[in-house]
Amino acid sequence: MSAPNVIPMADIMLVLLIIFMVVTPMLQRGFSVDLAKVSNPLDLPDADKDDSIIVAITRDGVIYVGNQRTADDQLTSVIRDKLANRIDKTIFISSDGRAKYAAVSGVVDMVRSAGVDKVGLLTQRVERRPSNAPTAPVMR
Repeated sequence: MSAPNVIPMADIMLVLLIIFMVVTPMLQRGFSVDLAKVSNPLDLPDADKDDSIIVAITRDGVIYVGNQRTADDQLTSVIRDKLANRIDKTIFISSDGRAKYAAVSGVVDMVRSAGVDKVGLLTQRVERRPSNAPTAPVMR
């Protein structure tokens, strides 16, 4: 009885699965923050592009451009360097929902002073759950 031996193929598939599980978290672009939750966000499809520039602000006010921590006084020059040879001068700001308003508005001001045409604020959509509350009986 001749049958193909699938054990080597299963071993290779398991090794590939492990490699993808290890590499996938490293593909995340930008610094991860807990975004502010809103009911009616606008879609910003350009934020998912590979060459988009994302500035992240943590709840402590620490600023990251991509994955690189950046000081407040260097943010304008870093943004100018990144936008030097670009036609589309759009920056996306990803702020923690608990970050102070003054820190976020200061970063927006610094980004705008670097010559940015458009600033997008990244948010997270609030998931609305259907209400399971019992409805009041109708009296006739």
